[in-house]
Amino acid sequence: MSSAYMDNNATTRVDPRVLETILPYFSEYYGNPSSMHSFGGDVGKRLEEARASVQALLGVEHDSEIIFTSCGTESDNTAILSALAIQPSRREIITSVVEHPAILSLCDHLERHEGYKVHYIPVDRLGRISMEAYAAALSEQVAIVSMMYANNETGTIFPVETMARMAKEKGALFHTDAVQAVGKIALNMQESAIDMLSLSGHKLHAPKGIGALYVRRGTRYRPMLRGGHQERGRRAGTENTTGIIALGLAADMALEHMEYENTVVRALRDRLEAGILAQVPYAFANGDPEHRLPNTSSISFEYIEGEAILMLLSRVGIAASSGSACTSGSLEPSHVLRAMDIPYTAAHGTIRFSLSRETTEAEVDWVIAQTPPIVEQLRRLSPYWGANGPILTDNAFAPVYA
Repeated sequence: MSSAYMDNNATTRVDPRVLETILPYFSEYYGNPSSMHSFGGDVGKRLEEARASVQALLGVEHDSEIIFTSCGTESDNTAILSALAIQPSRREIITSVVEHPAILSLCDHLERHEGYKVHYIPVDRLGRISMEAYAAALSEQVAIVSMMYANNETGTIFPVETMARMAKEKGALFHTDAVQAVGKIALNMQESAIDMLSLSGHKLHAPKGIGALYVRRGTRYRPMLRGGHQERGRRAGTENTTGIIALGLAADMALEHMEYENTVVRALRDRLEAGILAQVPYAFANGDPEHRLPNTSSISFEYIEGEAILMLLSRVGIAASSGSACTSGSLEPSHVLRAMDIPYTAAHGTIRFSLSRETTEAEVDWVIAQTPPIVEQLRRLSPYWGANGPILTDNAFAPVYA
């Protein structure tokens, strides 16, 4: 049986070259990088090399602007909490309704328990942010704006550079959760108005448990973790040396493969999407077709359940997702699809396929071959599907296909 891993937005496989590089740092080069002896000093040099690699991937001017963290969630939380701590008189936050739970859960907590006002900016049917609502929410009471660079479910890319410049005019800091964007699209923070940016290693073929936070030089900053001098006093705790070294090498590889991501991987994504939609009626792709990550395809199959699709795909060796890995345990449609006003009969049957530079044409063709009969099988069992198609009589879904 063939197989196909199509869940790279949830996590990527650690690149074999990354794994080979870091293995000696578990057993041979095990010194603490903060130590003054050679066992630690040599490791410390490798950490700074890794920092330079992440710096290059992001187009960052100064190595002091990169802070290593444990993950994207820590980076997100640190950015927001730091911005609030240095601007105590500003009691408002702006974010979007389609952010990752790492942002939305924190904002909910701050609103419920700390008295902050949070503006949740809506999106349209393609997942595009409402710039009118954003402009209306901006004021001199806003401490920080946190907007994702690209959505983890649909791949829709937000105009974060424009939004960052608008935030600057009101004196607010701007943070972006770029976990899904880093390594897939080119970034140049030297020419950006963005103050802080989060990334996560396991989204670009490094291990889980390592991330980074970019903080623009000159941006006031308060650490979330205290207790040591690591990361120039901005993130206490003994460094995850193997993770950091792995992230550095993964950053080098991501920069090397950037053109491949935006040509070959994009073409494979388009082939997958077109191949499925050509065979399956009452199905459509979600997200902004013109401004979308090159590897991400969210497809809604009406009148069936996404969990059932995933189960049958798994039986034929295909790994995909019904949405964000952090929320896929829920039987409710994802908050992203609800915010986009996707009909429930379609949102329940939405599958996210996410490719990587390791995805092959054979894997794509396997998914194209297996998905349509699975959808057909499940629709035969659906109470909303008859011998000649859907049995619903209204025309609620016509705009989706227009």
